This record gives sequence, structure tokens and C-alpha cells, in this order.
Amino acid sequence: MNDFIKTIDKVLSNNLVKSVIIITVSLILYKILSNILLNKTKKIKVVESNKGQTYVKLANSALKYAFIVITFIMVLQANNINVTSMIAGLGLVGAGLVLAVQDALKDIIRGFSIISDSYFKVGDIVKYGDVEGKVITLGIKTTKIKSIITGNVISIANRNIEQVEVVSNNIYFNIPLSYELKQSKVDKVLENIVEEIKKLDNIKECNYLGPNNLNDSSIDYLIGIEVGDNDKKRQSRRDSLKTILLVLEKNNIEIPYNQLDVHSK
Repeated sequence: MNDFIKTIDKVLSNNLVKSVIIITVSLILYKILSNILLNKTKKIKVVESNKGQTYVKLANSALKYAFIVITFIMVLQANNINVTSMIAGLGLVGAGLVLAVQDALKDIIRGFSIISDSYFKVGDIVKYGDVEGKVITLGIKTTKIKSIITGNVISIANRNIEQVEVVSNNIYFNIPLSYELKQSKVDKVLENIVEEIKKLDNIKECNYLGPNNLNDSSIDYLIGIEVGDNDKKRQSRRDSLKTILLVLEKNNIEIPYNQLDVHSK
């Protein structure tokens, strides 16, 4: 029995074994606390809304990074590395590390400000550069969006969040029509277009907003559309354009285009 206890003591005194135990226990504790957080929020129905999901994911992300830092420090100490002395002894290297983590701190601060300022939330459609996609994860350092065209997932550092635009669920069309058309006919045709667009899937509202621009060879008439699901906005736009063309064709109305007259002597 004594030999067995000595063997256990010897194994536990091994730094590698200590490190493995610390990491394993940390992972188990993180999983337990993460599940408790999720279960508590489900009971109070927080996760039913997109904003609630955003808070839960951000809290879970903060919990993960806290466990990573604490576990890393404990592993260093288990291997007889004095963390305090190590940081103090870094000198200029330490100062360089501080500068290196500035971006990480900016990401963390911006991550919390995104929530507090309701800049956007999980489920929103946003545009970053040329990419338009749905916010699928809002972490403490990065935000992930899934492209609605390619399905690719893009990670955005939270410090760059000023470059992200929240996409509305509205679509606007300028329909160019000839000056020769009587206003009474124009109004009738455009009201017909509005009624046909309202029949399309994913269309919540559609309105004829009146003349919008006086061009050289045409008048632009504005139609405003509100879609239901922003994920399907591009398809709704294509369907609406097709409907506009079909109604104009049915009424024998051509869309004006610039023409070039060539005169020869």
C-alpha cells in the first residue's frame, strides 16, 4: 500500500503530469460553467432574441479567455516558473509585449461597446468591404459574418468595426419612364407594379413614392420595398426587378435609353 502511495506521489510530482491535470480540470470547469450560463439564460428566455444570443455568446467568449489566462499562469507556476519575476525580468521585451497586446485590448473594448451601443447583434445582416453577410458570432475579440452569397465565414477584428455597415431591410428602385407618357397612365402602371410585387415571397411592404429625378431622356419614379428576411434580400431584389419588367412589357412600355444620332454629309 505504501509503495502504491509513493508511486502516486511520484507521478503527481512530475511537472508534466501536473500541467496535464491543470489543463484537464480547467477544461471541465469551463464546460460546466458554460453550460450553467446557457441553462440559466434559457430559463429566463434571454436567448430567444438576437440581442440575447449576442450577450450570451459574448459572456461565453469572455469566460473562455479568462480560463485560458488563468490556466496558462497555473501551468507556469506548476513548472516552477515565477510569473512575477518573469514579467519583471522581461524589461524592454515586456514593453514590446505590452504594445503588441494593445490591439487585443482594443478588440476587447470594442467588443463590449458593440453590445452596449447596440451597434449590431447576432442575426443582423452587415456589409464589410465588398462582403455582405449575417453576423453569426460576436466574440470578445472578433466578429464573424457568413457571406449570403458564397457562404464563406469571415472574421473581423472588433477594432475595425467602424468599417462595418448594418444593412437595412429596404430596397429602392428608380424606374425610368419616358416624358411622353401621361402621368395618369404612369401612376396606374406603377400602382400595378406595387400590387404585383406585394404578392412575391418575403415582401412585407411596397409603396409607390412618386417622381424622384428628372433626367435628360426620362423621369425616374421611386418605389420602396421592405423585405421580411434580410438573408433573402438579394433574391427579393431580383424577383422585384423581374416583376417590374413584366408589368412594363404587359403595358407596352419601354424603358428609355440614351441614343446617339449620327449625321453624315
